[in-house]
Amino acid sequence: MAGPIHSAGATLAGEASSPASYKSALSLLASLFFIWGFITVINNTLLPHLRSVFELSYTQTTLIESVWFIAYFVASIPSARLIERVGYKKAMVVGLCIMAAGALGMIPAARLPSYAVTLVALFVIACGITLLQVAANPYVAVVGPPQTASSRLNLVQAFNSLGTMFAPLFGGYLILGRSTSGTAEAGQVLTQAERLADAQAVQLPYLIVAAVLVLLAVIIARYPLPAMTSRRVSKDERGAHSLWKHRNLVFGIPAIFIYLIAEIGVANLFINFVSQPDIGNVTHERASHYLFLLWGGMMVGRFVGSVLMRSISAERVLAGAAIGAFVVMLVATFASGATAMWALIAVGLFHSVMFPTIFTLGIRGLGPLTEEGAGLLIMAIAGGALVVVQGWLADMYGLQMSFLLTVVCELYILFYAAWGAKPTNAFPDTQV
Repeated sequence: MAGPIHSAGATLAGEASSPASYKSALSLLASLFFIWGFITVINNTLLPHLRSVFELSYTQTTLIESVWFIAYFVASIPSARLIERVGYKKAMVVGLCIMAAGALGMIPAARLPSYAVTLVALFVIACGITLLQVAANPYVAVVGPPQTASSRLNLVQAFNSLGTMFAPLFGGYLILGRSTSGTAEAGQVLTQAERLADAQAVQLPYLIVAAVLVLLAVIIARYPLPAMTSRRVSKDERGAHSLWKHRNLVFGIPAIFIYLIAEIGVANLFINFVSQPDIGNVTHERASHYLFLLWGGMMVGRFVGSVLMRSISAERVLAGAAIGAFVVMLVATFASGATAMWALIAVGLFHSVMFPTIFTLGIRGLGPLTEEGAGLLIMAIAGGALVVVQGWLADMYGLQMSFLLTVVCELYILFYAAWGAKPTNAFPDTQV
């Protein structure tokens, strides 16, 4: 994959050479991490709502999230080319505007109401988020010493988790709290009139989201964000190297892919799981408050992980997180009541460090290949689309047993931390 996805193979131009400008740039990027985390997790409250409105199976419900993550696969290469053409700052503005257009598309989807139009609107939002991801993750990795790249990305990703933590409260109040399906007892069947009324509940939240995105786009357009320029090698020199000789990248791509299956599967089915009579026995609205704790654990874990990685290797922290996640997911799968519910909540703490740590370990030592390697890792986020597999397992074998898929995912992350992340044929680290 070609494109300007710069990390260790990039440098910051002009005023970005000073620590103060680095800090300023990271502060702005933190707001982007916050907003795309916030919007992504609104889906977790939206999905049980849409399941009731459209009378969807678990497979159809998780297909909504699959469409969301297919956007990462479809939009990554075009995003890279757009960044190369217009630069990072303008690309971020474009990404925010695309997201705003998708958010506004949710209004006609609610008025019709239409499952198909809902899928299209969410796909558009996800394409905008993809553009932001392609730009922001490698940017954060380059603004500082290579040795602390994992710590730095975990720190900024904590603001992503701050957004994901507040999103369930926002969605729970403005979507689930204002709908019959969100406040009904488990198992209650809605009438056609109630479903049509519930469909309208998404209009106000997404109108608010669209307004915030446009405002943020204007702020970034006027902000003196340091320019990033590439130190790309010539075509002939690039041809002498191979991505596939770097073990940390080869095993890192499926690690990102598999981790997304685990994270998104837990988040998307969380409200339905907690609402079950033998688990939490609460309404969807009440369950969204517990989802707040799941994402809160993600935020806390990233702050803690950022500190730990200053003295403990990223591989060891990742291995410990994988073991912890494996244990609590087994408890969530085979226990019942509050024990199972709190075990599922606890997995957020262990999942927290996985994406940023795998990403920085995956691009470590790639040198002139960093652009392409980072692009492949971003494309691997499309693994979240396979959450539909867990939806199918939930329909076939029960919602709780479907979490065995997550258990298996944690084992691969442990393998990556213990062996797959060790670099081979690494280029010397460079610092910009």
